[in-house]
Amino acid sequence: MTEAPHPDPLADSAPTAELLEALQPILRRIVAERTLSPGKVGILRHVAETGRASTAELAAAVQVSPQAISLATRELEDLALVRRIPDETDRRRTWIHPTEAGRARLAEEALAGRSWLYGVIQDRLTPAERRALTEAIPALRKLTATPEAEPPRG
Repeated sequence: MTEAPHPDPLADSAPTAELLEALQPILRRIVAERTLSPGKVGILRHVAETGRASTAELAAAVQVSPQAISLATRELEDLALVRRIPDETDRRRTWIHPTEAGRARLAEEALAGRSWLYGVIQDRLTPAERRALTEAIPALRKLTATPEAEPPRG
């Protein structure tokens, strides 16, 4: 009895390659519209959402080393976008808090990329293409959904 061969994940890779080729320049352009690095935006976003975070929590959330977080938060602190506050009960721990300027800058950074994207969607796509793009969004969201949220295949 012979074993059934495993399907080749790249055999039908045209949609995968085309999707990557289409998305990468869009994402690069969105990032290029921003004035802060993606890592610093990630730090600002996390502390804005949680209210505060330790460097270890930020390292896990942004997926960079604690040393990189320390450097980035120091730079954000120099820009007055975050502030460090010592823990009241454990003086070895420092919390990173967003400032009002940091929250405002986060909103500006998000708007910069969105404004460009909105403009090119309106200027370059037909109404039918805009509808097709809108209809594709739920399928794109499924690509990053947690497995528990997905219905079983079958």
